[in-house]
Order: sequence, then C-alpha cells, then structure tokens
Amino acid sequence: MSAFTRFTPLIQSLPSTIPFVGPEAIERQRGRAIAARIGANESGFGPAESVVQAMREAATGTWKYADPENHDLKQALATRLGVSAANIAIGEGIDGLLGQIVRLVIEPGMPVVTSFGAYPTFNYHVVGHGGRLVTVPYVGDREDLDGLLAAVKKENAPLVYFANPDNPMGSWWPAERIVEFAKALPETTLFILDEAYCETAPAEALPAIDAFIDMPNVVRTRTFSKAYGLAGSRVGYVVTTPGTAQAFDKIRNHFGMNRIGVAAAVAALADRDYLATVTARIAHSRERIAEIAQSNGLSPLVSATNFVAIDCGRDAVYARAIVDTLMSDHGIFIRMPGVAPLNRCIRVSTGPQAEMDLLEAALPNVLAKLAGGQ
Repeated sequence: MSAFTRFTPLIQSLPSTIPFVGPEAIERQRGRAIAARIGANESGFGPAESVVQAMREAATGTWKYADPENHDLKQALATRLGVSAANIAIGEGIDGLLGQIVRLVIEPGMPVVTSFGAYPTFNYHVVGHGGRLVTVPYVGDREDLDGLLAAVKKENAPLVYFANPDNPMGSWWPAERIVEFAKALPETTLFILDEAYCETAPAEALPAIDAFIDMPNVVRTRTFSKAYGLAGSRVGYVVTTPGTAQAFDKIRNHFGMNRIGVAAAVAALADRDYLATVTARIAHSRERIAEIAQSNGLSPLVSATNFVAIDCGRDAVYARAIVDTLMSDHGIFIRMPGVAPLNRCIRVSTGPQAEMDLLEAALPNVLAKLAGGQ
C-alpha cells in the first residue's frame, strides 16, 4: 500500500491505531448485529425528551456554523457551576480536549505521567504529539496518587493525567485527597483531572468547583457523553482559570462544535429533573450488574461510574474469552481493561432493563461453555 512520502518522521514511526474498536466495527467483523450495547460507557437510557426536542428544533438551522465563541453553552455552564464563563473552554468531547491539552504543553520527548492501564485515548494523543509516557501501576484497583506524584517529581513532568472516578475500574478517591495531590504538584506541572463520570459519582469524590479556581495548572475535563446521554453529539468542557482557558483559543478548531449538539447540551443542563432520574437508573443498573456477576460466582468492584468492572478471578485470557463469547454467541457487546492486572476483569456498562435481562440470561451459558471447553 503506497503512502505519501513526506509525512513527518514522528508520523512515519507511529502505527495506525484506533484506541477503541467500536461496536460497529465488531458487527462488521463478526457479521452479527449487537443485541445489547453495554460496552462503551454510553447511556442506553438516552437523552431527555426535552433535549431531543431541542435537537429537532436546531436541526433546521444546521446549515449554519455553530457560534465559534460557544457563548450560550458557556453561559449555561457558568450558571450551573457557579463560575465565570471565562473559566470554561468548550471542545469536541473530552477526547478532543485531551488532544488540545497535550498540544498546548508537550513537545517531542517530554515526559507525561499517567496510570498504567488508564484511559488509552489520552496515551494516543501523547504519543501522537511525540511525548514520552511514564506510567504508574494501579494499587488496589485504583490509581496510585502517591506514585503519580513521585513520578511527576522524578521526571519533572509538565503534564499528569488522573481520572476521578476512574475508567476502567470505576474506583475513586475522596475529594480531599485530590485537592492534596493538586497542591503538592509543582506549579510547572499541568494536572488534568478527568471528571467524565462526575454526575454518577458520590459527592465525596468531587472537589468543590472553586477548589482549584485560582490554580492555573489544574484543568478539570467534563462531558455530556455519559449521564446526559449525548455521546454522539461530542460536547465536552474544561473548567480552569481564565488564563488557562483562554489558551485553548490559540489552537482549537473554532468551528469544531456541531450546532445540534450544542443546542442539546444547553437543553440538557436545563432539565435537572431528568438528570436526577437517569442517575438513579444508572445506580439501579449498577446494582443489577453486580447481582448478575455475584450470582455467577464473579466479583463486581464497587463503582462510582456508569459501568461495573467485574473480577473474573483468573487471567486476561479467560476475561477475553468471556468478552468474545458474549458477542459471538449472544450479540452482547462489553469490554475489558487492556493491561495486567486490571485485565483479569471485564467491564459492563449500565443500560436499560431489557439489555440487563439479556446479560443475565447469557452469562451463565457463556461461563458453562468456557468451563466445558477446558
């Protein structure tokens, strides 16, 4: 296969990869439709009807670019969070914002500290910009704050990433430990606090919104992809100091937001009743997943997210066999962590009752089949 010959040396050295194989690709590869889409931490409960109506109304104006200043969404977020609109930067989901953050800070060869096995899309951006990943193992199935801090200081790293609550394990640290960690970092280290799952987390896990408001080296990333049910709309945001937020204007795609998605996000913020309802549904579904796991002799981990990591009690080969057989035999799409020892687990996203029913019926058959094949 021929390719252009003057890509940069960095690009020429990189493999062509996708951090996550999507369920659509799995359907094409296996020739089987997905019956239960409970692997990508989307919200199968969907957005509020008020949000769907806002999207319908916005659709007729989709011939227009979205406001490049994202004024209305910034104002809505500022009102909800109790900060200034100047404290907020908007982007195409957290994934897009992570790429911008890496671009703002990292030059080729610079060290970037993260946890070994944490969100792979962040690693993808770091490598794509020539950064050098420095990884710290999990301890007790949650990220090691002391280890991350030690690595930052040892490497004099300009960037550190930490998610709370965590993906892929669903664990979390209390807010006071997060604040302590942030204040212990050098001022020359930018701290990405990924709070994609903040709406499903216990209050104790979330630092007050003003905890870092005067710390220019802390950026909190949040999204409408999880509890709000807008993963396909690609709307995320950063909360930080005005000076740090303004830096995003130097490199962002000013017409990168889609008009319908922005309208959906504004409407989602306004429908507080639906958010309360859907987070209760997510919590109930987490309990259901845990019950299904326990009834099959597996060990669910306590989760603060919209998924549950389940310890399968063996190794990655066994966990992978469960993932693959659920899909091949039953059309049930789930995922698993990518590195040991986390990859002894499978990860199941919350979802509507019908999808939980399919999982409950299929899992014992899968485990029996795998036991019979030994």
